[in-house]
Amino acid sequence: MLPKGDEAGSVSEISSCRHVARMPRSDTVNTRLIGSRSSEMDVTIVGLSSAGKTSLVRVLAGGEFTINSIPTVGFNMKKVTRGHVTLRCWDIGGQDRFIPMWKRYAPGSSAIVFVVDSANQGDMEPGVRDEDKSDPPDVDSGIKKAKRALHDLVNAPRVEQIPLLVLGNKSDLDSHRSVDTLIEMLDLQSITGREVSCYGISAKEETNLDAVLKWLINKASK
Repeated sequence: MLPKGDEAGSVSEISSCRHVARMPRSDTVNTRLIGSRSSEMDVTIVGLSSAGKTSLVRVLAGGEFTINSIPTVGFNMKKVTRGHVTLRCWDIGGQDRFIPMWKRYAPGSSAIVFVVDSANQGDMEPGVRDEDKSDPPDVDSGIKKAKRALHDLVNAPRVEQIPLLVLGNKSDLDSHRSVDTLIEMLDLQSITGREVSCYGISAKEETNLDAVLKWLINKASK
C-alpha cells in the first residue's frame, strides 16, 4: 500500500522492485555535485500540451516563469548547468502530432522527465462550450490521456531501462492532485525494470525544483 499523500511539493519514489520511499523535502536538498569531473547528459522532457514543460525548462535554466508560454512546436533544447554537470534538456511538443516524436528522442537520453498538469480537471474540446456538451465532462480525461501517452512511451523499444521522473506540475493550485493520487492514476507501480520517481512541483513557485535537479544530477554522476 502506498503511503498517504503529503502536502503540495511532496515526493515519492518508486523503484523497479515496487518499493515506495519518501525523499527529503526541497529545503533540505543540496544540488552540488561532489567531485571535479565534468559530465553532460541528455534529458528528454515530455508531457501533454499545457502541462508546463517549457516553463519548467525555462526556470531550471535560470529564466523567469511566464504564464502565457507559446506551445512548443517540434522541440526546443536548453542547457542547464549546475557545478560540473551540464543537462541538455530536450523539450518535445505535447500536441497530438508531436507525441510520436517522443519515441525518437527518448532512446538517446540518460533520463526521461514526464510532466503532467496535476490540476487538470478535464479536457475541453476546441470550440465547444460547457453548455453545448450533452454529456458531463470526464474530469480525469486529461490524466487518462497522459497515462496512455506515458505507458506507450515507456514500453517502446530501446526505452525500457531509462530512468523516469514524473512531475505533477502546478501544485500551487488548489485543484492539484497529490503525488499518491498521481501514482495511482498514472499506474506508475506497473512500470518496472527502471527507476521511477514521482514529484509534486510548481514551476511557477519553484517548488521542489532543487529536488528535480538533484535527481537529474545523480543520473549524470552514475
